[in-house]
Amino acid sequence: MIDEGHVRDLCDAANDDAALVLLEGRARVVDQPSEEESQGALLVITKRDLVERLGPNPSDQALHDVAGTLSDTVGKLGA
Repeated sequence: MIDEGHVRDLCDAANDDAALVLLEGRARVVDQPSEEESQGALLVITKRDLVERLGPNPSDQALHDVAGTLSDTVGKLGA
């Protein structure tokens, strides 16, 4: 559901308010989680929170590990 590419895209987002969300069962990165296009989406993590957790230049392994953790957590929510 959430893979390393999603987490990398969030890290690379220009906007610090960007977020990884689930919308209609699909993970995607949005610049502004409050925008109309993401209404009804489940907020998974913001770029700010991700950078706080991993630092500004996370390793590939760190991105992989976080993707697994986020995917597992979302799966347990039934999303």
